[in-house]
Amino acid sequence: MPAEAPSKPVEILLVEDNPADADLIQEGLAAAGVQHRLSVTENGAKALAFLRRQGKYANAARPDLIVLDLSLPVKDGRETLREIKADDDLKRIPVVVLTTSNKPEDVLRCYDLHANCYLTKPLVFTQYVQVMKGIQEFWFTLVTLPSEVQT
Repeated sequence: MPAEAPSKPVEILLVEDNPADADLIQEGLAAAGVQHRLSVTENGAKALAFLRRQGKYANAARPDLIVLDLSLPVKDGRETLREIKADDDLKRIPVVVLTTSNKPEDVLRCYDLHANCYLTKPLVFTQYVQVMKGIQEFWFTLVTLPSEVQT
């Protein structure tokens, strides 16, 4: 039997440069009933600063989950993923790649870089809701996240 959904909002970092896609993801999370707080950065360099709590992100919340696009300016998603998974302080944060590419080489490369999940962006809003429900059911109901474990 699945665990109950978390009682406190989950912290999600969305790394997405397209404001329309960011809005669709936010709306999809809300429509899926995901109790969350969403932080958005538009490139990999800002995402890493956020995760490392540098500069204006000094008080940033540690995300429970990162949703990462691949096609980003400044530092692309692959490089961002590589840096996250190579950093001992960040590597346990699950990374869901959500991108337009369904190329086999992109899928395999992301898993080689230790992505926790690879999803292709839906084409219509109802599919976004379905994807967000799937994320909610798996990552926030069934899975024990590293952020929930006290050491």
